[in-house]
Amino acid sequence: PSKVAIQMNDPHPSLAVAELMRVLIDQHGLPWEKAWDITQQTLAYTNHTLLPEALERWSVPLMEKVLPRHMQIIYTINDKFLRQAGQDFKLDEESRRKVSIIEEGYEKQVRMANLCIVGSHSVNGVSRLHSDLLKSTLVPEFANIWPEKFNNKTNGVAPRRWLVLANPGLTELISQTLDETRWMTDLNRLHELEPFADDPGFQAAFGEVKRQNKLKLAGIIHEQSGVIVDPDSMFDVQVKRIHEYKRQLLNVMHIIRDYLDIVERGEMPAVARTYVFAGKAAPGYWAAKQIIKLIHSVADVVNNDEKVKDLIKVAFLPDYRVSLAQVIMPAADLSEQISMAGMEASGTGNMKLSMNGALTIGTYDGANIEIAEEVGEDNIFIFGLRAEQIREMQQKGSYNPREKYDASPMVREVMDALASDRFCPNEHGLFRWIFDELVNRGDRYYHIADFAAYVETQAVIDDEYLTEEVWWRKAILNVARIGKFSSDRTVQEYARDIWHIGQFEKSSRPGKPLARKDAAATKTTQPTAPVVDLPPEEAKQVAD
Repeated sequence: PSKVAIQMNDPHPSLAVAELMRVLIDQHGLPWEKAWDITQQTLAYTNHTLLPEALERWSVPLMEKVLPRHMQIIYTINDKFLRQAGQDFKLDEESRRKVSIIEEGYEKQVRMANLCIVGSHSVNGVSRLHSDLLKSTLVPEFANIWPEKFNNKTNGVAPRRWLVLANPGLTELISQTLDETRWMTDLNRLHELEPFADDPGFQAAFGEVKRQNKLKLAGIIHEQSGVIVDPDSMFDVQVKRIHEYKRQLLNVMHIIRDYLDIVERGEMPAVARTYVFAGKAAPGYWAAKQIIKLIHSVADVVNNDEKVKDLIKVAFLPDYRVSLAQVIMPAADLSEQISMAGMEASGTGNMKLSMNGALTIGTYDGANIEIAEEVGEDNIFIFGLRAEQIREMQQKGSYNPREKYDASPMVREVMDALASDRFCPNEHGLFRWIFDELVNRGDRYYHIADFAAYVETQAVIDDEYLTEEVWWRKAILNVARIGKFSSDRTVQEYARDIWHIGQFEKSSRPGKPLARKDAAATKTTQPTAPVVDLPPEEAKQVAD
């Protein structure tokens, strides 16, 4: 462990626990206790989601057939751990059942997340809220056994890719304004942009950069989807994995509501909007695929309705990937981060979009909370129920979406439109399941519960977008205050707190004879800047 650190990201590489034990015992002849000490101190585990589908469980008969030696080792690990849990940690039978690596039942399964926790010296979440929920709701028994194992490492994103490479216009503007390029490797230097947030000349230059980026994205939208969009409209962007908890459906419900205002009542929206969606659904996730179908179906109706004209345009860009994201992020005006509170571990798209001057509409969830703290609550649009409110409603069984449907004409109109064939004229009843899921089957992800607050917040956003100096001030402050969310900071925290790389750590772990400590610790106490390719003159400036 003084030379090697292995970080397991989610339980997908969890067999590293059994494999490292196998190598140390079978190939190198170490006694069990010595091998186990090395294994625990070498391995660390990052949990990236609270969703049960990511907490892998594998069939014991399958693993016994494919990996018999690894299963022998896993059984021994579990046996020794459960004995310790009863004797040293005084866990009762029910608690021991919950922490067991082997899940008993009709078919025995290996709980890979439990294997990761038992086999690691560190367990971390990826935002402050997520790390708290990890301890309080997902694995509270483990957190009680080993509170010192659990810690938080809020995600970050690479500024050289998501700002310097993706947004050369903004990069040039920042470098010229600050008269330096060191901000690229020390993103906290962007704070020096704050005095320019109220400067009309800087606001105008910032706005022109955004417009050029929107023109570029508009070309891609036309090329890939055939939809012609107005670059002077608000680009309202939701790009991420398609999942019910991420609530692309809530976004679509708002689009339908605005569409019905136009065509049924002649009420024109205050701001023309281009809604941009992108993302992929898991192969077996039927509901997510149906939501993609819904977005396309709503787009077909809205984009071709003469009454709407250019007031609303909807585009779904296929094959979401990094190269496409690098075009979308700089062009966005509004960043949709509207997951059901308590479900999003962190998010990184929220960071990338804010870093490029998009304002966030979001729930109090994941890293949205920490972004709000950094950029200022006046410069982000937070709405909806909070995780603790939802948890209380779930525990009491007090949420009744049918009552809200009956009481709210706005909710009723939108849900009835989904139940009808309005957006699927040639496919009778295609989206009826959405009405039933939300109105009659409990609305698991609280779409209806948050809908009114979401619509109200979108109206506030319209008003602020119409006042350019207000909007650009907030957008500039988002860029200026986003430094915390650089991956440089995240990697340094992993290096200091989990991997114990000497140049990053202030002191080694107490009571850990194998805590990593190397010669670099005697040479420097300051973290070195990450490597980045720069032109020779700029490289010399950074070096100086």
